[in-house]
Amino acid sequence: MPKAKTKSGAKKRFKLTGTGKIKRKHAFKSHILTKKETKQKRNLTGTGLVHKSDENNVKAMLNI
Repeated sequence: MPKAKTKSGAKKRFKLTGTGKIKRKHAFKSHILTKKETKQKRNLTGTGLVHKSDENNVKAMLNI
């Protein structure tokens, strides 16, 4: 059997935490920032966790 390949886009976007949860970055922080409030941009800076309902899809993309 051939090895299962990891999705290249997924391995750039997600990281695993020590407890097995999946970290992600927030969207809407890359461009067209002039019309967004400072508070909104500040709150988008940190990382978040992938929602439980999406975890299985992300794990399949990462072959975990």
